[in-house]
Amino acid sequence: MTESEFLALAEQTLGVIESALERAADDSDLDVECSRSGNVLEIEFVDNGSKIIVNSQAPMQEMWVAARSGGFHYRYEGGRWINTRDQSELFSALSRMVSEQGGVPLVLHGAK
Repeated sequence: MTESEFLALAEQTLGVIESALERAADDSDLDVECSRSGNVLEIEFVDNGSKIIVNSQAPMQEMWVAARSGGFHYRYEGGRWINTRDQSELFSALSRMVSEQGGVPLVLHGAK
């Protein structure tokens, strides 16, 4: 994948995550605020002040996630973002992290 292809995919992925969380905040008891600065998406849980940070790393062609449960790296393989350590998928892992930190069950889906 070229750098420009990666940057477009990463931008799309961050947008999908942000939109899904904004919809979840409107449709559930999840109290979350998202803010973007370039390639960084900051997800703040208003009730407890905790955060999840999702950002793209163009030199590595990875998406990185920092949450209470740790730091994770995801590489695009076979049409999905896959954890470089345990092979978990980005959106299912984020669903778990957001549910844990936000206290509201949530399932996030990648772009179709």
